[in-house]
Amino acid sequence: MVAMSGGIDSSLAAVLLHEQGYEAIGMTMKTWDYASSGSSKKETGCCSLDSINDARNISVNLGFPHYILDIRNEFGDYVIDHFTNEYLAGRTPNPCVLCNTHIKWDALLRRADKLGCDFIATGHYAKIRQENGRYVISKGLDEKKDQSYALWGVSQESLSRTIFPLGDLTKDQIRDMATERGFYELVSKSESYEICFVPDNDYRGFLKRRVDGLEENVAGGEFVLEDGTVVGEHEGYPFYTVGQRKGLGVALGYPVYVTEIQKDKNRVVLGTFDELARDGMYVKQLVMSKYVDLNGQKIDTVTKVRYNDSGTPAVIEQVGDTMKVFFGKGVHAIAPGQAAVFYEGNDVIGGGWIHSSFHQHRKQYAQ
Repeated sequence: MVAMSGGIDSSLAAVLLHEQGYEAIGMTMKTWDYASSGSSKKETGCCSLDSINDARNISVNLGFPHYILDIRNEFGDYVIDHFTNEYLAGRTPNPCVLCNTHIKWDALLRRADKLGCDFIATGHYAKIRQENGRYVISKGLDEKKDQSYALWGVSQESLSRTIFPLGDLTKDQIRDMATERGFYELVSKSESYEICFVPDNDYRGFLKRRVDGLEENVAGGEFVLEDGTVVGEHEGYPFYTVGQRKGLGVALGYPVYVTEIQKDKNRVVLGTFDELARDGMYVKQLVMSKYVDLNGQKIDTVTKVRYNDSGTPAVIEQVGDTMKVFFGKGVHAIAPGQAAVFYEGNDVIGGGWIHSSFHQHRKQYAQ
């Protein structure tokens, strides 16, 4: 079963598997109903009728079945409620990772079992292999398109039945393959980088429409500096995220960033770029895929704190159900609620959700 969004990557994944002799079935997931978002933007992206039809046309042209899997209820109850609740808690959610971890793979495998499919496949730029009895995710060949960061939470059981056909290919190669096969509309199709249920990319507007009375309850809080000095009034703490610089409406004569969200005080803390740096963080709800000896050991890794992060050398140490992560040179804009992913070379060791960050004298922990 191939998860097909209608875009070039998942479509070529289906094409390649079909050419390799697999008996393929296309499956497009309907995760969100745009009409219920309240957005005025025209429906686009993976859940639009056009995208569903594009996926179906590819399947028909290649001669294999295509189905639509409606998971709007389970997606909305889990992913969208979590998205809303995290912002209300003063955190910055990552719905795409959460959806991969808890919704898409489970939904696909349940339907794959009903249709007698041995494997599921997606158009992610990542690789998977078996090592020491574990299924290990590693970076795709195309570093610019690598999506291993978004896959750390997929279970071992799910990985054992997953194929990533694009892992050893670059985006340019995919475009060339689509052109060679006559799928010109896929090459010219624009890619969406928005959250699927926020089609206008305005998460503030989405929260206002979804939470009754939100503006009235959170408006009028204080902007404060790191030392507590009040420097302005904000529109409500859920409308800001750690690392944000634009749209603050505060002029201090020098650039300032959001360094902390204080939900209980309805405060947003501002600071300079240097004050935005943190020495480390605590990560919870861990999923460790590659075997490494974490029994009281400090392990050298490269750790990413957001999707487009290139990664920073870090020492990790597991204490109970929490991973303590120490950055020797500090990292800017560590946002609670985002995913942290630990790498050993190109391999994903594991990941989890950022709980909090900390300042600590670096030399005390480095050894």
